[in-house]
Amino acid sequence: MRRKLRIGLVSPYGWDSPGGVQVHIRDLAKFLISNGHEVSVLTPVDDEESIEEGFVVSAGKPVAIPYNGAVARVLFGPVAASRVRQWISASDFDVLHIHEPAIPSLGLLACSIAEGPVVGTFHVAAQKFKIAFAIVPIIEPIVERLRARIAVSEVARETLKNHIETDAVVIPNGISWDSFQGARPRMEWQLGKTIGFIGRFSEKRKGLSLLIEALPKIIEIHPDLKVLVAGPGEPDEILQELDPKLKSRLTFLGLLSEDEKRQFFKSIDLYVAPNTGGESFGIILAEAMATGVAILASDLSAFRSVLEDGKWGELFYASDADDLATKASALLADPARLESLAAMSSEGAKRFDWSVVAEKIMDVYDLVSSNGEKVILASGNRAWNKLIRGRGE
Repeated sequence: MRRKLRIGLVSPYGWDSPGGVQVHIRDLAKFLISNGHEVSVLTPVDDEESIEEGFVVSAGKPVAIPYNGAVARVLFGPVAASRVRQWISASDFDVLHIHEPAIPSLGLLACSIAEGPVVGTFHVAAQKFKIAFAIVPIIEPIVERLRARIAVSEVARETLKNHIETDAVVIPNGISWDSFQGARPRMEWQLGKTIGFIGRFSEKRKGLSLLIEALPKIIEIHPDLKVLVAGPGEPDEILQELDPKLKSRLTFLGLLSEDEKRQFFKSIDLYVAPNTGGESFGIILAEAMATGVAILASDLSAFRSVLEDGKWGELFYASDADDLATKASALLADPARLESLAAMSSEGAKRFDWSVVAEKIMDVYDLVSSNGEKVILASGNRAWNKLIRGRGE
């Protein structure tokens, strides 16, 4: 029986902007609360009136900065630092869990201010010499304050080791597997042979332009093909540059609710993740798997890990439109293979359920909150092996 904890979670990115880190923190908070823990989340917020979760505390409005091929909405500076300090001092947390403590935002501020048991989770996968890591001499001593470090994937762990020369234990992002079961297709989204794409399509690294480049070759074999595109962005920016012959093939759905996202996965024949880089995990792949849909993804290291090198979905060479077209065409021509992949993928997603992932995170919380000394957890080291043996794994 675990003891009940007071847990503070820090989000570096704007809460009301869509993103995998925010979703991870939100769902972790809900899971912890459902298991009797007290949780508070400190985060930048654009519109405080839009926040529905009672556990969210606003630290102020974020500002947009370009980061890792995207635009991050973060919050830094003396006013933000004051709010972080007030929140920490008023809350008496048993554990403070900071997400992205190496990024100039609330996490870095909280890591520099906090005393006591502090855990850091590193989500990002970035090449060396990215701008955020140009301040490594400042970041390193702050990150050293962490009692435990978590990376959401081996890719994120390698990024941490390469930039800050420290290690972490790998615990993946979580999903609520049960919530994806029983999803039903949406009639108006069942358009014959259909490929689905979800992502901020204005970001080049999400790969929509690569999928569009592959479409003519796929259409040669599947002339009735349609593509459903979901996610935030301005469709006109894509449509203006699109070959007129392809415009009728694409339907833009905008930002989907959680229920709509499940319906989306059930309405398509093949989910394609054509991302070209900068991915540390691939939460959307785990969600697609849980719903039960055939998946074709670029062979980025993070995606290979989620799909276990093709066990739960097929892979194509990243940034290779020809290989994408070839693999997609072959899958769409093989209904039995699509059905088999869809059936298998849901089973593969069970390892990402919060009942599994949160247990590992709670193991870390228990260790750091009961041990006055700094404990550096890393995959395969003595402390982590001891935890694993204690769980009977």
